[in-house]
Amino acid sequence: MSNSLSHDEPATTPTLDTNNSVTRYAPSLHPVEDRLLTVLAQFPAKMTKGTSSFGKRHNKTHTLCRRCGQRSLHIQKHTCASCGYPAAKTRKFNWGEKAKRRKTTGTGRMRYLKTVNRKFSNGFQTGAPKGSKGPTVKSS
Repeated sequence: MSNSLSHDEPATTPTLDTNNSVTRYAPSLHPVEDRLLTVLAQFPAKMTKGTSSFGKRHNKTHTLCRRCGQRSLHIQKHTCASCGYPAAKTRKFNWGEKAKRRKTTGTGRMRYLKTVNRKFSNGFQTGAPKGSKGPTVKSS
């Protein structure tokens, strides 16, 4: 007995199916397997809703938020994933300590607050300073 195929065994050469998508070995070893491969070749691969499909999506799910400016406002839910808009209170958690530091008072311009400390030390004085002559007005 040699290792080569004898004449009574079926040849197993790969052939392409009619739609060139599934490689089959003909003739099949079993008629049920042959029928199953024929049926499976008629249907395309199932489109899943999970991880493999996210790379094929082109529609935007989030847009700019009116309150925080981040691109975190979900279009369908209309809630911001960053600040929680339209909720009255800003979204913040203690497990996000670094995020709280990035957004807290003092990281921005502080147009009004940077003058409050100086005004507080002088007792929030109002009016013109003592000894001032006032505005100069030309009389004709």
